[in-house]
Amino acid sequence: MEILVTGCNGLVGGEAVLHYDRQGHVVYGIDNNMRREFFGPAGDTMWNLSWLKENTKRFVFMEMDIRCREKIDDLFRKKKFDLIVHCAAQPSHDKSAEIPLIDFEVNALATLYLLEATRRWSPKAVFILMSTNKVYGDAPNEFPLVETETRYDYARPEDFHGIGETLRIDRSVHSVFGASKVAADVMVQEYGRYYGLQTGVFRAGCITGSRHSGVELHGFVSYLIKTAVVGHRYSIYGYKGKQVRDQIHCSDLVGAFDCFAKNPRPGEVYNIGGGRDNSASVLETIRAIEDRLKMKMDSQYVDQPRRGDHICYITDTRKFRSHYADWKSEYSLDRIYDENIAFEKYRRGEG
Repeated sequence: MEILVTGCNGLVGGEAVLHYDRQGHVVYGIDNNMRREFFGPAGDTMWNLSWLKENTKRFVFMEMDIRCREKIDDLFRKKKFDLIVHCAAQPSHDKSAEIPLIDFEVNALATLYLLEATRRWSPKAVFILMSTNKVYGDAPNEFPLVETETRYDYARPEDFHGIGETLRIDRSVHSVFGASKVAADVMVQEYGRYYGLQTGVFRAGCITGSRHSGVELHGFVSYLIKTAVVGHRYSIYGYKGKQVRDQIHCSDLVGAFDCFAKNPRPGEVYNIGGGRDNSASVLETIRAIEDRLKMKMDSQYVDQPRRGDHICYITDTRKFRSHYADWKSEYSLDRIYDENIAFEKYRRGEG
């Protein structure tokens, strides 16, 4: 197969490149390192691109801005792709408020350009969008919660498995990022349902992995571990640090993509994540990292939570598992922590 991965320098895009290269496919990757523009030097992904070039055999990198419709169309006219894995995005809930026009261009308009190029030049290809749970806005905060010593959790038994795909995506505060991703999300569905393309939408929350260029505005576990290893101060924003997220490793996420690519269901939407077993609050995560590093983190509490932030978000993956029973999540939360710590120490010459 010939495969296109957008945002190939990033965490999920890079993992997709590695996964399909190892399977023997030709993988074309496009990126222009806008993450550095968004987040400064800490968000730079060129180191991951260098790593990919050294550890793949059939990876072809192309520096390209996905906002350029003419270049996207020209690429698709020259190449006939079998699979498009669209991971490129402006990914920050907070940063989007500062750059709403750029955010919409990257997240929404560029997705439309890719969809239309697929329809014109590779209509039989499978098209996968890396979406986000922020398409639900702050609607998850309407779920009744209970407060324990270290976390918030769902109060009703019927909510035990977490947030499913039937939750509404409108009439809530999304953040600009969430709104632009809604536009992309719905358009990808429409190209599947209306035009018949083999499109699939994956709504993820916290994605992690050792090669994540995490920053304060994006990449919870990666940034927290970097902060702890370096000894910098970590800021906890609101909700007493008891806000909960589930974590999915990028390898497990790409495994889910692969299941869909082999048996696509046009226009389908899936919530994808680590589920309850891989859920933890900020406080619980800090304690887990402190235990592993045998140190006390320097942290400060900021009473004002981020606008539209989720208090408790656990992903209900039962729909995806019912459609793709062969998919298995290989990375536990403990394994995620251990891998991230080991890699961060290695990058800093400590391991």
